[in-house]
Amino acid sequence: MNKAEFKITSDGILVPIKIIPKASSDKIVGWEENALKIRITAIPEKGEANQSVIKILSKTLKIAKSNIVIVKGETSRNKIILFRGETLDSFKKKIQDR
Repeated sequence: MNKAEFKITSDGILVPIKIIPKASSDKIVGWEENALKIRITAIPEKGEANQSVIKILSKTLKIAKSNIVIVKGETSRNKIILFRGETLDSFKKKIQDR
């Protein structure tokens, strides 16, 4: 799959994400280095990009928006996202199934 460094917590799984704002479409591109790369059309102002990231992850991976939390990097392109209630196996399966 990749060389991403997932961190398993009692709440779920932490995943590094790299955001490319102002793209032509919203989509999960795949793995780049240690992070899941996501292109979004939103601009990084007033939290629009963060909302867009959560929306695309929720829709694509079929995980409730309330279970996707940005824990680090709210104002950065590089983020750490917590997927509440997910295990490493369940997350990997959802990524592979997309």
